[in-house]
Amino acid sequence: MELAILNRQDKVPVLAELQEMMGETVRICWQLEGRLGSPEVSVVLCDNEQIRELNRSYREIDESTDVLSFPQEEMGKGEEIMLQVSSDPDQPVLLGDVVISLEKAVEQAQSYGHSFEREVGYLLAHGLLHLLGMDHSTEEDRARMREKEEQILAQLQLTR
Repeated sequence: MELAILNRQDKVPVLAELQEMMGETVRICWQLEGRLGSPEVSVVLCDNEQIRELNRSYREIDESTDVLSFPQEEMGKGEEIMLQVSSDPDQPVLLGDVVISLEKAVEQAQSYGHSFEREVGYLLAHGLLHLLGMDHSTEEDRARMREKEEQILAQLQLTR
């Protein structure tokens, strides 16, 4: 597994424990999905203004958000993501990028009454599931995705 964490903000400290938890999140998500190969993903940590710019550029939504996913095999609007498939457990599988606003994570953790670590774990799990082809465009999809997110958080021991 290869995880690149790129801290592009200076408003929220990024401690070693947070980085370790992010690595565990990738590992657990990959195992939960039963994928072969070795996942490669980058996580960009930014602030609200930086993610707002990305949201405006890529989704044409001029507001900050908490997490964005950019699959390696990105398709056009309305098309499915074509995931790389490996039969070799050591072969790298490029997933893409997850961008998380740590500033928004702090706000949401306070609003929801849980830890900052839980919020970052949730946002990363959510982004990773998108990279793996999951979506939440229907109620059924939303429920299935939420169940997977909670399974990942439970394994991380990041419960409410």
